[in-house]
Amino acid sequence: MLRARALRARAGPPAGWQPLRFDGEAFRRRRPAELARAWLVLRLCAWAPAATHALALQGWARRLLGPRLSGALLRASIYRQFVAGESAEEVRGCVRQLRALGLRPLLAVPTEEEPDSAARTSEAWYEGNLSAMLQCVDLSRDLTETPDSPANHLMQLKVTALTGTPLCKELTSWIRRPGASLELSPERLAEAMDSGQNLQVSCLNAQQNQHLQASLSRLHRVAQHARAQHVRLLVDAEYTFINPALSLLVAALAVRWNSPREGGPWVWNTYQAYLKDTHERLKRDAEVARRAGLAFGVKLVRGAYLDKERAVAGLQGTADPTHTDYEATSRSYSRCLELMLSHVSHSGPACHVMVASHNEESVRQATKRMWELGIPLDGPVCFGQLLGMCDHVSLALGQAGYAVYKSIPYGSLEEVIPYLIRRAQENRSVLQGARREQALLSQELWRRLLGKG
Repeated sequence: MLRARALRARAGPPAGWQPLRFDGEAFRRRRPAELARAWLVLRLCAWAPAATHALALQGWARRLLGPRLSGALLRASIYRQFVAGESAEEVRGCVRQLRALGLRPLLAVPTEEEPDSAARTSEAWYEGNLSAMLQCVDLSRDLTETPDSPANHLMQLKVTALTGTPLCKELTSWIRRPGASLELSPERLAEAMDSGQNLQVSCLNAQQNQHLQASLSRLHRVAQHARAQHVRLLVDAEYTFINPALSLLVAALAVRWNSPREGGPWVWNTYQAYLKDTHERLKRDAEVARRAGLAFGVKLVRGAYLDKERAVAGLQGTADPTHTDYEATSRSYSRCLELMLSHVSHSGPACHVMVASHNEESVRQATKRMWELGIPLDGPVCFGQLLGMCDHVSLALGQAGYAVYKSIPYGSLEEVIPYLIRRAQENRSVLQGARREQALLSQELWRRLLGKG
């Protein structure tokens, strides 16, 4: 409570809250070519068959047009819309443009594990991903061209880029058993991370134990380097059948790196509101962090794996873990958001939240509650959207003074396109819901063509 009072006293309440206008006004600072590209690409991505058959369409275009021409078309359209670039200099150029619009970068290394590929499940592949993550930490830090607070440096971390999905499935199966062994406590894993001592878990065979130890070492090295560079790690959520294992690994990192004395939280977990148990898990995890004296970092999303989750539940004959419809998911998101904003209000800088949403009503709810609770615009609450999408919301937030981040993948065309196709298939509802953004883009293009304003 004292922290919350200090936070309010330092920043003071906003002068007054006015609902943000998510209209075409924000697009007036964008170049015509950018507006036209965004309109065309979002129209294409919102067409369901394009996302469903994207890989086949890419192969067809490559055979018909040749690799050079098809690659050039992809680079000029989808790649330019959703990717910062390939080189560090291209990424810096993208970030400079974002900063001019009041937006901040949230870098993401695009990695796609292929369980049937020996090359992409080997220790060498995970070690290569480790190098990429460490470079991402450095780039996230180096992108700052102004004396930003350390709290402003964020990047995404995908755990299955550093540890195998089969191991996560095995750990999840063990965690879900009644009376699961304390062998898998976050404290024990954190100690193994920190000491580097060999960890033996009875539910795993020798090869799995070896891989677990290597995975813990990789995660620890990323977190250690991120802490040294003042970069906060936002861990991606993945599928329900491995999320308990991911949460365990994140909890171990939190035990080691989320001390408020060190300016934590340095490791944040992602919570998916479309899962029925998310509100209770969020409430429980916040309480566990409080009792342990740890800072707590949360990225709150609706969720991107709806079709896959339901398909897996159907195949396994288990209950559907997701809410029945979008409205139920929105109610869940609202409850989770209210819970976390209340925690920020009472805990101050020991609790950080990213409102990662493309939904206008969720963003309005967050901004209004921040004003009512006296949470400063540039404090422990920030907002996040994907690069190339929902710009009318991002720009309105940025111009109003809120801390807003764009999730930015970067890398070569060959590395990023499979990642983008996978994201498009997982985010169909978001892409199909971009019709309002398309309409605003169209209005702005017509306004310029007709010479109005």
